[in-house]
Amino acid sequence: MAVMIEARHLTHIYGQGMPDSAAALEDVSFTVEEGDFVGVIGPTGSGKSTLVTHFNGLLRPTSGQVLVNGRDLWAEPSKIREFRFLVGLVFQYPEYQLFEETVYKDIAYGPANMGLEQPEIDRRVRRAAAFCGLDEKLLDCSPFELSGGQKRRAAVAGVLAMEPKVLVLDEPAAGLDPEGRDTILSQIKAYHKETGTTVLLVSHSMEDIAKYANRVLVMEQRRIAMYDTVERVFARAPELLELGLSVPQVTKIFLRLRQMGLDIPADVYTVPYAVKTVLEAARAKGVL
Repeated sequence: MAVMIEARHLTHIYGQGMPDSAAALEDVSFTVEEGDFVGVIGPTGSGKSTLVTHFNGLLRPTSGQVLVNGRDLWAEPSKIREFRFLVGLVFQYPEYQLFEETVYKDIAYGPANMGLEQPEIDRRVRRAAAFCGLDEKLLDCSPFELSGGQKRRAAVAGVLAMEPKVLVLDEPAAGLDPEGRDTILSQIKAYHKETGTTVLLVSHSMEDIAKYANRVLVMEQRRIAMYDTVERVFARAPELLELGLSVPQVTKIFLRLRQMGLDIPADVYTVPYAVKTVLEAARAKGVL
């Protein structure tokens, strides 16, 4: 697979040269392959948000490089705008960025700024709205008439309508109830599956990361602590707990069972996988 995102010895210092300067990233290097769904986790202040906001040029490295699709974002600063259409970024509480008269115009804002013709803009708006579960009847409404969950989906649709090759989401489900969180993340996963878009999801929910991602990047004290498949990262549950991170509840249960002496895998991270593991163990012992 082609490499879509690459960080090379990325360092970022806020307020460099000032008395209150602070390092947010230190010598971070990793790659994300095209089509990956990467969960980004880490304690508060570990550098997660600073990291992902480098990928469409909102932040410029203090040192090191960020490459997208093989191109250095800052090799030609005058062309940085191109990368902001290539990499879509959804912030926490993106609904606060809604500002147009109608939901349709809000979703169309990005494609219009790309210089697309109206028929193509219309296609993208309706496709993105459908992906995000927004009824077409809502497109003519003011975004401020929508419910909280609908506003969130409208804001995400505005990013999807640009059809970026990389979708970066920084806590997109923050503040939503469990049903709203599951809805929006399921829609993002469906979009990823259908389009093959590369996705990076920052989240504090280990259950969400376990359910939707195929790789996990763990940040700790401005550096990468782990970067591997979901299975291999959650198999290191004791280390994650030492970093002050949670792990899925089902992983905690299986970890406790291992501590009690049961010969079971350490990489159980979802309920379906747990059921499969238990059934296999039962069959091996002739119980089933």
